[in-house]
Amino acid sequence: MGIMLGAKSTAKVEPQLRKTAFWTITLLLATTVMLSGIGQLMQLEGNLKLVTDLGYPIYVLTLLGLWKVLGSIALVIPGFPRLKEWVHAGIFFLMTGAALSHAFANDYGSYGFNVILPLGYAALNIASWALRPKSRKL
Repeated sequence: MGIMLGAKSTAKVEPQLRKTAFWTITLLLATTVMLSGIGQLMQLEGNLKLVTDLGYPIYVLTLLGLWKVLGSIALVIPGFPRLKEWVHAGIFFLMTGAALSHAFANDYGSYGFNVILPLGYAALNIASWALRPKSRKL
């Protein structure tokens, strides 16, 4: 009988653990994307240097910043599963594009930080997408 009780409690814990992992990862992703977007919209000094060093025009900061802020909001609001799919795709392309931009410009940073960080965010994005509950799927 003890085995049956253990199996029943394990079955209840797994969905809760998955839900907790989803929200932890999604909130971390949304927060980092939001803060990055705000920094780009404010055109803080580090963002200006980063964009000009890569050879992009300054107005790219406004575009990326606006998309990041709106995307991070879309990730956490209820409903809109199709919009969330687009946001996940956008974050993936944005972060892998950032990593490739740094790599192609030979701007790896200390220990490859400028390439590893956006790839880490892309991995968070994939984890958030993979753990999403049924209510957020198409």
